[in-house]
Amino acid sequence: MAGEFVSLESCLEKNIPEQELKEVKRILYGRELPCLEISDEVQSLAQKLKFDIQGYKIEAANEELTQPRLVRVGVIQNAIIKQTTAPVGEQRAAIHQRIKDIVEAAAPMGINVLCLQEAWTMPFAFCTREKQPWCEFAESAENGATTQFCQELAKKHNMVIISPILERDEVYGDTLWNTAVVISNTGFYLGKSRKNHIPRVGDFNESTYYMEGNTGHLVFQTAFGKIGINICYGRHHPQNWMMYGVNGAELVFNPSATVGGLSEPMWGIEARNAAIANSYYTFAINRVGTETFPNEFTSADGRPAHKDFGHFYGSSYCAAPDGSRTPAIFLDSELLIASMDMIFYINFTEKMHFFWKIFGQDSELLHILCICEKTRKGPTAKGHQCISWWNCDPLFFSSFF
Repeated sequence: MAGEFVSLESCLEKNIPEQELKEVKRILYGRELPCLEISDEVQSLAQKLKFDIQGYKIEAANEELTQPRLVRVGVIQNAIIKQTTAPVGEQRAAIHQRIKDIVEAAAPMGINVLCLQEAWTMPFAFCTREKQPWCEFAESAENGATTQFCQELAKKHNMVIISPILERDEVYGDTLWNTAVVISNTGFYLGKSRKNHIPRVGDFNESTYYMEGNTGHLVFQTAFGKIGINICYGRHHPQNWMMYGVNGAELVFNPSATVGGLSEPMWGIEARNAAIANSYYTFAINRVGTETFPNEFTSADGRPAHKDFGHFYGSSYCAAPDGSRTPAIFLDSELLIASMDMIFYINFTEKMHFFWKIFGQDSELLHILCICEKTRKGPTAKGHQCISWWNCDPLFFSSFF
């Protein structure tokens, strides 16, 4: 729309002189990341299919004995294709085709790991509290139509795919879950990770459909790195991010669906802060656009009845352990690629000597230090009691350094 605020980046570039802009971006985004070259072939296909593609490199210093370990990660943010009044099968098929087009066009870029947005196969209809037709989008994580679709793409293009869906657990009473399915680069189903934290604020009426997940903080060993998935609302909880690091994650994805009025000021901070605090790479992925539903709804928050959730602002980005991050992407269909040397996060951790990594080697010790505060005296003869690390005797810590 005319006069609409497009993005922070475009506003800065429009209004700040070039030299000052460079310094502003350094403060906002950390060190400047070089652009990844996009081939003419890929650019041409992207223009033909009407999606945008951006790429950046996160480089590490050269070492004599350690070879670079390069991984390319892609994240896709997209708007729904059909109106929410279209038949469910048509809506899902249209989104499947859109994602397939983007993946096929970008395949020559050599993406190793691809993550899609939260509940990517459907409108984010959980605001309505209506069970029909939205529950029809739910499917099996192990062998549903979307998993089979992703398996074909993964095997064909040798890429790991993270596919967040609305899951129907056919084994346990057709229970619904908000779930990310992980497909290996060989097309094999690796497993699933369910959403740990469910919002109950404003139009986020998700608990009408599913509850907090029961899979914990799983980390998946893949051919390209150890992967964790911290779905959407879990990004507001630092301990949630932390546990993926404790379990060994190198790449942590945050597939989301969030709107401007609720979370936009926090969006650029949370995943970036998690990358710094936990010494791994993070990827924040949000959907785009305004989705309008057939029937009006309210959420007991004083607002008049309405038919849309609000505007999903996109702004997907990648962040590195040193706090550097890519610019955000904003368009309705856009692919962000980050090419990173996995050695970098090890180098940076060693340089900064973040002590939590030492504790992270021993999950029992971390449990002692972080879970609760029952005593300030440390471990007892009868067994470990929970303590606060900041109240420990310094001699207790000295043995770990």
